[in-house]
Amino acid sequence: MSDLDSKSTPKTAVITGASSGFGYATAKKFAAAGWKVIALARRLEKLESLKQQLGQEVCQIREFDVTKQNDIDNFRRWLADEAIQVDLLVNNAGLALGLEPAHKAEQEDWYTMIDTNIKGLIAMTRALLPRMVEANTGHIINIGSIAGSYAYPGGNTYGASKAFVAQFSLNLRADLAGTAIRVTNIEPGLAETEFSVVRFHGDQAKADSVYQGVQPLTADDIAESIFWSANLPPHVNINRIEVMPTCQAFAPLTISK
Repeated sequence: MSDLDSKSTPKTAVITGASSGFGYATAKKFAAAGWKVIALARRLEKLESLKQQLGQEVCQIREFDVTKQNDIDNFRRWLADEAIQVDLLVNNAGLALGLEPAHKAEQEDWYTMIDTNIKGLIAMTRALLPRMVEANTGHIINIGSIAGSYAYPGGNTYGASKAFVAQFSLNLRADLAGTAIRVTNIEPGLAETEFSVVRFHGDQAKADSVYQGVQPLTADDIAESIFWSANLPPHVNINRIEVMPTCQAFAPLTISK
């Protein structure tokens, strides 16, 4: 039995970066609970696999790049044409590139992180928010990172981009005071997904070494946090969730092995 009333209209969640990791797990979690899911990502073949698992009645997919304004504009128009009211936007698309100190980092990597983690997130929010406000219902969940709160060597632009996400989320709450729109920022710590493979430009061995000897968070752990935040009573807003694996702590973000 779904968490939603079987006689009610299913809610709709839009999830960016849904082809893997947190986004993929979140799509499965919400679909299992009776939500309709619109999964967006650049890798269409991964989305096709997700759609086959969830069923086309539950899951719609679109090849989509949050760094391309044309993709966002077309998606916004499609939602309006199809009269789809979005109940939840999960701004999950994001990435880290490189772990070099600032004076050795690739500037193009910095620009890519800014384009995806900051510009893509705010463009998606700006595209969907007006209709949420007009309907006076909706929830935006941004996927930040503990890197936005705690600096670490090599975190430079990635950490700064996630600090932006944290402050943008708070400012959205301020702007939306008096409406029923909710905003949540979820900040994971060490989690094993494709994150490190992307960060190290496809070097699987280097990515695997990050998780050796520890038990990191999983994509399902973060999906659970997203799901819980979205399914609380409408008068309850979770501003921020910071979540780390037990093996991880501070000074500076020590990982016990």
